[in-house]
Amino acid sequence: MNPLNSPLEVGMRTLVLLTAAFPEPLDVARLVYLDHVMLHSGELDGPPSLHPSLPAGPGELAMRRQLIEQGLIVLIRAGLADVEPTADGLLYRASEEGPGFVDILEAPYVGALKDRAAWVIAAQSTPQLDVRAATRAITDRWARNFDSQLPAPGSDHA
Repeated sequence: MNPLNSPLEVGMRTLVLLTAAFPEPLDVARLVYLDHVMLHSGELDGPPSLHPSLPAGPGELAMRRQLIEQGLIVLIRAGLADVEPTADGLLYRASEEGPGFVDILEAPYVGALKDRAAWVIAAQSTPQLDVRAATRAITDRWARNFDSQLPAPGSDHA
């Protein structure tokens, strides 16, 4: 099993976000945005980023949704998260046991995740950080960077 970006690792990051938002529920789309912002907070004038920017950024966002969904399954089976069906779709929240579980984790990385999760949950409700608009801006920047690296039409590098 690959420990990096496994359902277990992504599930733990998701639990940190759900705990920071507790008792408010979050949908998968918001979790995808918040997870990205939590890891790349420095790109949004927040605390230093935990993960470096990658040239395959848009692919990272696409993969993230599936990994978060798999991580949520792990959390629900472990009794650390609950799912709530609504007319608008499924919402997830940390269970009553979720925050206590996160509190016993002592790794420095988890402490950094908790700090950034608290920042992004607080910042998402302020006009200074519209998470969806900020993520869209990041995706636009990736597209511009990608386009700038393509050979000009008619050049010999085709």
